Amino acid sequence: MNSTSKPLIPAPVLITGHANADFDCLAAIVAASKLYEDSVLVFPGSQEANLRNFFIESATYLFNFKDAKEIDFSTVKTLVVVDTRQHSRITHVVPALENAGLEIHLYDHHPDSEDDLPATLSIVKPWGSTTTIITLMIKEKGLSITPEEATLLGLGIYEDTGSFSFNSTTEQDFKAGGWLRSKGMDINTISELTTRELTVEQISILNSLLESATTHDINGIPVVIAETSTSNYVRDFALLAHKMIEMQEIKVLFALCRMNDRVQVVARSKIHSVNVGQICHSMGGGGHYFAASASIKSKPLSEVKDELFGLLYSSIHHEKTVREHMTAPAIYEYETISMRNAESIMNRFGLKAIPLLESTSNPIVSGYLEYQTAVRACSHGLGNAPASTYMNRKFQTVKPDDDLYPVMEIIVGKRQRLVPVVIDTRLMGVITRTDLINTLVEEPSRVPDKLFTDKTKERNVLPLLKERLPKHHFELLTMAGELGNLLNISVYVVGGFVRDLLLGRKNLDLDLVVEGDGISFAKKLASKLGGRVRQHTKFKTAIIIYTNAAGEEERLDVATARLEYYEQPASLPTVELSSIKMDLYRRDFTINALAIQLSHDKFGKLIDFFGAQKDIRDKVIRVLHSLSFVEDPTRILRAIRFETRFDFTIGPQTTKLIKNALQLKLITKLSGSRVFHELQSIFNEVSPYQSLNRLHEFAVLEAIHPALKLTPPPKAVLKEIEKVVEWYRMLYTTPSPEPWIIYMLGLASAAKTGAVEEILERLHFSPKQHSDFMTLRETVNSVIHLIGQIRPDAYSQLYKLLVPIPLEGVLYMMARTKSETVKKQISHFLAYLRNITLDITGADLQLLGFPPGPAYGEVLQHTLFAKLDERIKTRQEQLDFAYHMLKARE
Repeated sequence: MNSTSKPLIPAPVLITGHANADFDCLAAIVAASKLYEDSVLVFPGSQEANLRNFFIESATYLFNFKDAKEIDFSTVKTLVVVDTRQHSRITHVVPALENAGLEIHLYDHHPDSEDDLPATLSIVKPWGSTTTIITLMIKEKGLSITPEEATLLGLGIYEDTGSFSFNSTTEQDFKAGGWLRSKGMDINTISELTTRELTVEQISILNSLLESATTHDINGIPVVIAETSTSNYVRDFALLAHKMIEMQEIKVLFALCRMNDRVQVVARSKIHSVNVGQICHSMGGGGHYFAASASIKSKPLSEVKDELFGLLYSSIHHEKTVREHMTAPAIYEYETISMRNAESIMNRFGLKAIPLLESTSNPIVSGYLEYQTAVRACSHGLGNAPASTYMNRKFQTVKPDDDLYPVMEIIVGKRQRLVPVVIDTRLMGVITRTDLINTLVEEPSRVPDKLFTDKTKERNVLPLLKERLPKHHFELLTMAGELGNLLNISVYVVGGFVRDLLLGRKNLDLDLVVEGDGISFAKKLASKLGGRVRQHTKFKTAIIIYTNAAGEEERLDVATARLEYYEQPASLPTVELSSIKMDLYRRDFTINALAIQLSHDKFGKLIDFFGAQKDIRDKVIRVLHSLSFVEDPTRILRAIRFETRFDFTIGPQTTKLIKNALQLKLITKLSGSRVFHELQSIFNEVSPYQSLNRLHEFAVLEAIHPALKLTPPPKAVLKEIEKVVEWYRMLYTTPSPEPWIIYMLGLASAAKTGAVEEILERLHFSPKQHSDFMTLRETVNSVIHLIGQIRPDAYSQLYKLLVPIPLEGVLYMMARTKSETVKKQISHFLAYLRNITLDITGADLQLLGFPPGPAYGEVLQHTLFAKLDERIKTRQEQLDFAYHMLKARE
């Protein structure tokens, strides 16, 4: 910050709302400030001219709003968001979401969405406005408000209820309005602000909408669709839709306007059978049951209309309810049933999934089990395990009188194979994927394209690739895509690179996957790069080794899209050819199951089948299927490593699956080399201690070997090791240590020699590694006690003691000692003493007239010791010292 910049404003409690705010959002922010003392208010901005002018002229001064650019987001401890819960609508305060321990309080009246923020407090009511919710809370708490505040709050309620004329208006809105009136709400001011004069441009567009308006009979419901186009952005387009309804007594209206590169959709409904909020949500927008909107970018108006008709026909259908299509009574079981018995029942009745109830005494649906999961579990010898361990606990239900649209979203959109139908908590039946398909075969127009083409999967990250990749690497991906086009095969860059691209972290390790012969593709690409190929035929993978423009050797991994399956728990996988979706499904966690397409004119298209973007946004580590840790227990260590690296949280279901795998003692079935490899990866992280502590909390270290249990002494040593290693890195000196040696010394610091020998055998140390490690351990144990006995100025003695010991041992001693004096001595050795060299050589001694011989080495060593002790400094002093030593010997 320069001297002329204003200091940022601390905001322990920050209140804001959604971008493109309306009066309800603005009023709700002010209302919330009455509930939170000493809060800072941030206005998110608005596109409505009326609101913008009012805000600039009045609200800034009356209610002391701040600009987001003025806020020190690192100080935010409580974030209060009103009139929305969607992450994508509060981009102006996103930095605050990174704060550790942040509390998020939400106040909203909109329906749930997949983009909703996780909240500490969430107050959501289906009332006419968010301001109503908070106003009645203010009333209940007996808080006072000024007439100016009452007027602004009233403005929010009037705006979102259409002056109490919208069908979404509730009795609570009237109650809130009546109370605000008693507190001095100025009706005249509200009337002036809500009465809007149309501009000449708006009148022209309104006429165009009226001329194009056509009424369509959608399953017995008259729906008016009006459309127009303009080259400019139209402010207050929603106002024109409202005017149309007033002028022509329209019950359901969808007004569409193409503005530059996007189509703006505004929807209004006056009847309960048409939920325009649901329809607009499916188009990427949102809103209420009776008022909603959407903005669709890069689609022609005709395509948007086609999608709208599909949504209308699929959502407006009184005669099609869940009750008519569900399977009842449902075949069910209790979650205590074994996997083997569950598989047998599903096999007998030809079921792909079965609902599970909690218990006979509490027969509520607690989840469902898929047939394929049961089969795989049994193949791994887990037939006696209870179904509760591997069942899907994250599921949605419907009621018998619900229409089919929610079922479509759950089965098609969310890929939930089976949907329980319940009344209260009682299971009435199920809707399966087969039930839904049979219905859709009869009436295919019911399924909107939106359910098959989720926008999150169609995201194009080409701008990110251009922005964050060096030119060479971007050209490399382009070359791979062009080769794929030439060979007519799909090519993708996958995995951690894609994850880190979205996280904004540097990662240039490129892994390519091709839907074809990966080895053949690698050979052709290597030829273009002037490189060579190292292939692994069994796994159908290859590594391209080539030299870049800077003359440096680089590697590029290429794999065939494959499906891996494990013949037994903890074994290496068997590989079969498959598609990119199945290739991603075999990966460890959702955040790593991402791909970017490089070929077929879709360069930069992000592929996300499993909700990875949401998990990245929510900072969650989640496995792709319930047998993930059974098939590969090393994923337990990886989950903890990623949790620490990205400051994410292992999801609750994933946590349960980790504990289950540990109860089954699957870690013991892993080869020592695989376990050691994962531990090395943890040791190489910037902050290994937190991961090691989490391994201890999960009892993973004990599962590897009982002597690795972290008691307080080794915990303290490991904490210090992390500090010491970081200190050494900051010296920017060579050589670099092997972190695994230091951390293994720390892990085994409390173990007896026999136990350490067993640990090294369990981890399959090579004979040389085993010998070197034990020797180093013994050396450290004997030397560390001697350092404290050396005088602080006896540098040569310290040098003689430490220089023979490998760097890792010296750093470990620095971390292990509790003596500050010893720490300073070791740090002085590492930072200064070990780098001191003589200014003379054997050649200089020969020039002095002494013949070469064994004495040279001894004399030079003593000369160095004298220099270390600062008894001699200059080159001439070193020559004189060496001369006198040699003369004396002579």
